[in-house]
Amino acid sequence: MTSPSTEYALSLLASLADAGVRDVVLSPGSRSQALALAAAEFETAGRLSVHVRIDERSGGFLALGLAAETGVPSVVITTSGTAVANLHPAVLEAHHSGVPLIVLTADRPLEMRGIGSNQTTVQPGLFASAVGWVRDVEAPRSGPVDHAAVRTLAREAVAEALGGDSHGALGRSRGPVQLNVAFREPLSSGEQPLPVAHPQPVEIAPAAAPVALEVDVDPATLVVAGHAAGPEAEAVARALGAPLVAEVSSGARFGPHLVSSYRALLDDADFGGRVRRVVVFGHPTLSRQIPSLLTRDGVEVVVVRAAGAEAYDPSRSARVVEAVEVTRASSGSGSTDDAVHRAWVGRWVHTGRRLLEAGAARPDAHDTDATTVEGASDRSEAAEQAAFLRREVQLLRRPVTRRALAEALWRVSWPHDRLVLGASRLIRELDQIVPGKKIPVHANRGLAGIDGTIATATGIALASQRDDPAAGTTRVLVGDLTLLHDVGSMLLGLGETEPRLQVVVGNDGGGTIFDGLEVAATASPEAMTRVQFTPHEVDLSALALAYGWQYVEAATRAELDQALVARYDRPVLIEVPLSR
Repeated sequence: MTSPSTEYALSLLASLADAGVRDVVLSPGSRSQALALAAAEFETAGRLSVHVRIDERSGGFLALGLAAETGVPSVVITTSGTAVANLHPAVLEAHHSGVPLIVLTADRPLEMRGIGSNQTTVQPGLFASAVGWVRDVEAPRSGPVDHAAVRTLAREAVAEALGGDSHGALGRSRGPVQLNVAFREPLSSGEQPLPVAHPQPVEIAPAAAPVALEVDVDPATLVVAGHAAGPEAEAVARALGAPLVAEVSSGARFGPHLVSSYRALLDDADFGGRVRRVVVFGHPTLSRQIPSLLTRDGVEVVVVRAAGAEAYDPSRSARVVEAVEVTRASSGSGSTDDAVHRAWVGRWVHTGRRLLEAGAARPDAHDTDATTVEGASDRSEAAEQAAFLRREVQLLRRPVTRRALAEALWRVSWPHDRLVLGASRLIRELDQIVPGKKIPVHANRGLAGIDGTIATATGIALASQRDDPAAGTTRVLVGDLTLLHDVGSMLLGLGETEPRLQVVVGNDGGGTIFDGLEVAATASPEAMTRVQFTPHEVDLSALALAYGWQYVEAATRAELDQALVARYDRPVLIEVPLSR
């Protein structure tokens, strides 16, 4: 006999799959067993992909990564009690970064709430303002399930996660929603036939009509692409005849208008000081210069609303729009001059490149002993070549610096790969030194926390290798504390699909990003070391062994280059020792 819980779980998951959901992440638990067992049946039937993690916090970020890669809401299922609260970090990140997520929380029925029942708390609304849509579903009782009502509920959840409403109209920003479903005993029954599939993916109407953005007569516009801005920022910069400042995780770090070494130029009165209009896409988080520019008197700011819940507006006075369309002034005294705009962009682009090249002229790339040939004032071509080769060999034998690590990772990543950047000094290193390249870059920059980076990267890897036949390797660059904070996400249970994943760890033995805090110059070194730097001596090779990963130490530049392009038969942890 089918229990009401099982029948409801089957109907709900069938409706979510029909609405377009593809991925379900779940953790073990008693109250959620009907949902978990039903999900397993749907996977066997090829209608859903199921991912199991023992830790709900890891599961939440895995679901976040899956949704970030696919753009489709993923479902994360938990049992009741503290299991729900463990999703909070991932829910906050999804809220602030605009990633669609359906939090499906199993609960006790109403009669068990508020009386001290085991594993029972107030779950609806637990995530407060981070979730804009919450439904608390009464536990199904005996009798037939109202499948039409369940289907409506599921479609509404998917639409709301995508930023729409039950009628498909664009409503709020994309993000997480909560569907809290109570279950009574018996919590599940044996295998039951699945409902017939009726695929009808939810579609959200396009955004409002774009706002006209006119090319300025006297060039003074700058386009800023923050995290997840997307390629539209690059296209708008070209159409406006404006320089493009694009953070490394913007998805817009390419094209002829891209400005390198942008921090130095924004600080320069002859460059940043001449900007009178800024058009912002995405969520800038990696420099102090950008918010400083946006809050400066005399600068007009147009913010194209990003996917997250809040528009990026540090001045609280920007013109916030949903979309823009570039227009040009009509011919006459006020018409635009393409040559003047090319000169404006050219100065930014060429000066930025020169600054980048000057910074790349590393003194450690030269060795006077290696370039000296006994008794030769005008060396032969063969001697010149031999000296060059000796210098290159010496360079490859040197320890890896942060800059060398950033350059190596950027160099080996291509459009079919995925690059995931953790919140550490290293993402800022890439942002300052790597040139333009049109490759997929992900990062959790909604709140820029170190939480769940390995889990997020795993979700990105699993989704890309499933959906894209040409997908390559997902590489995630993290500091040692970012790895250790999410080390539990290295656990892949038996039977779980293994991602094509390289976790590259720049290990300097603690949180050296805090060395840049102003207080570091005045605080007690001992106190700073203990409470901020938080040093450790964790054996990362032992961690890799414990979780069944491959392990490689890349202490020199040659070893790093080899490790990044090697073939592995399972996920690999590449440790790169760095000096503090």
